[in-house]
Amino acid sequence: MKPVPTLRQLRYLEAVVERCHFGQAAAACNVSQSTLSAAIQELEDLLGAPLLERTKRSVVPTALGRSVAERARGLLKGAEDLVDLAQASRDPLSGPLHLGVIPTIGPFLLPRALPRLRERFPKLQLYLREDQTARLLDRLDRGELDAVLLALPYALGDLEVMDLGQDPFSIVYPAGHRPAANIADENLLLLEDGHCLRDQALAACELEGARRNAGFNGTSLHTLAQMVANGLGVTLMPQMAIDAGILRGLEVTVRPLAGAVPHRRIGLAWRRTSARAETFRRLGEALTAELAM
Repeated sequence: MKPVPTLRQLRYLEAVVERCHFGQAAAACNVSQSTLSAAIQELEDLLGAPLLERTKRSVVPTALGRSVAERARGLLKGAEDLVDLAQASRDPLSGPLHLGVIPTIGPFLLPRALPRLRERFPKLQLYLREDQTARLLDRLDRGELDAVLLALPYALGDLEVMDLGQDPFSIVYPAGHRPAANIADENLLLLEDGHCLRDQALAACELEGARRNAGFNGTSLHTLAQMVANGLGVTLMPQMAIDAGILRGLEVTVRPLAGAVPHRRIGLAWRRTSARAETFRRLGEALTAELAM
């Protein structure tokens, strides 16, 4: 039988290639630096080729080292999926679950949803990661997250996605502001590039060509709300944030948009190959109920 690397060796290599630092990789793997270094040396001996270029001050992966680490990532995730499969067969709503969530959903939905989720699924250990959609999906692809709570539409490739419901948009004006006949003529305040809500709101409200405040791009919905209250313009706000009280205490006016109600959709996405599909569906059903409240 052909000798093959161990999962331990592959995990240590992947950690070093990701960090280019033996000490940091050893800490991430919870082992000593000498243990990690010896395991990688064994892997190099087994493969008959160097995987890392070592100097006194740095460590740099070779081209082969990067290729092996990339393939190792998939093998390690497959091994973790075996454990998840066994656990899901015993109790799908138990054990750790690493959930990514975008900043325009997390602060507004999760504070009211989490207590009921803990009550309903007491054995489920939720670990949350808040970030922009693209970075969360990259972590999902790398196996660092199990699922992502995000806003749609968004290009999701081959991911499985569960539609949880819609989140309507309203327009927020400074108090006393006389609205223009057409919202496209307003001084529109938006989130900065990278936040999917920016494009989703404009598309849903058919405002791609609207006049925008080029001198200001918000980093959060809370910042946008404060800017509107200070008379710098108007903004589009999802109902989820309004219901959570983001405008409480601010001198602003909220108005629905004319015509068909513009909205974004909320979804839960996971890898199609994941063994925990039943876990995500049950979690999605609970979040759907929260959105409907």
